[in-house]
Amino acid sequence: MANCRPFRHYAKFILQPYELFIGLRYTRAKRRNHFISFISLISMLGMGLGVMALIVVLSVMNGFQKEIRERMLGASPHLEVVADGGRMENWQAIQNTISHHPEVIASAPYVAGQGMLSFGQSVQGVMVRGIDPALETSITDLSNSVKAGKLIDLRSTEFGIVLGSDLARALGVRMGEKIMLITPQGSITPAGMMPRLKQFRVVGIFEIGMAPYDNSLALINISDAQKLFQLGDAVTGISTKLRVIDKAPDVARELQYKLPDGLYANDWTHQNSNYFKAVQMEKKMMFIILSLIVAVAAFNIVSTLVMAVTDKQSDIAILRTLGASPRSIMKIFIVQGVVIGLIGTLAGSVCGVLLALNLNVVVPFIEHLFGVQFLAKDVYYISELPSDLRYHEVFMVSGLSFLISLLATLYPSWRASKTQPAEALRYE
Repeated sequence: MANCRPFRHYAKFILQPYELFIGLRYTRAKRRNHFISFISLISMLGMGLGVMALIVVLSVMNGFQKEIRERMLGASPHLEVVADGGRMENWQAIQNTISHHPEVIASAPYVAGQGMLSFGQSVQGVMVRGIDPALETSITDLSNSVKAGKLIDLRSTEFGIVLGSDLARALGVRMGEKIMLITPQGSITPAGMMPRLKQFRVVGIFEIGMAPYDNSLALINISDAQKLFQLGDAVTGISTKLRVIDKAPDVARELQYKLPDGLYANDWTHQNSNYFKAVQMEKKMMFIILSLIVAVAAFNIVSTLVMAVTDKQSDIAILRTLGASPRSIMKIFIVQGVVIGLIGTLAGSVCGVLLALNLNVVVPFIEHLFGVQFLAKDVYYISELPSDLRYHEVFMVSGLSFLISLLATLYPSWRASKTQPAEALRYE
């Protein structure tokens, strides 16, 4: 008998069949007070709307983050190894060490420096990057972003240059025209230090869709860059492409232990840390703000159950006189509130998933129907709302919504359990 006591104690918390039946009956029943039914419907709709909004907004923000990340990594490597002072000697041995890492797919040397482009009366500051065109295609997707010409046209000793579309537009230069590149590394003359000047021919124009690259990046051949910046056989660094981009911080940490002093491994998350931190902060704030919709719906559940408890005073009293315990009365109204929250949560989750998966169809339809364009092509680089649905976020939002609805039932259910049969039946 002693062994049965724990089970009896646990059985008190198990939902009995009649408690579930009455709770579901109260949910479905047509009440004398139609206002309570209306508030119940509003609670379900509010819960569903909040869940749907959360899923769709999180999916859109994930889509924007994914789109921007792909564009960033389309023009920049996953990981770079750079040297102090921008000069890496004996880089072949360093590249060999990097290439032997199991997560590294490809690696290539590069030369980077600042300069100034002059064409006619126009002058623009640029970031010059010397690359090996044959190796660059295995590191970045720049070759796919070239709108005019080809990246392979950057041949050694021919002094060709590939410009970003906004940079070419600002200078007013076209394909085949020659421009002057001025670098701060100068030559000593009787008149003093003079900057180095070299004429380049435009052999290509690329467009990535991001201002930092399109309006300030110029590509030249690595051998031409070595001559221009007086590096000899040295390079600025080595860029790499990884099998899994999310492992970049771990790979950078592992390579750092193998590199000589004066060399540093920087991954893409470190180079763009401010941007991604801002996106994560914005995503968290949007989640908190939109969660208020669910909270408002939860308050509606509280008001619905409080009015239902008041409306069912006589029923509660009769159940108590028939032997129902306060705990059973509490469970009955918890069932009623949970059903409202569960229906709203499930409806919102299904609608949110369907809308997030078909956003590329729904948004153009709305734009065509009302004659508006949410993301104008001449203003934004991304003209369509991207969506990246992540099911773990769907389960998180649904679980949070259900938990809030469950917590909202506790006070009204507790109040119902405190009903005194004699007081409730006095005027019946």
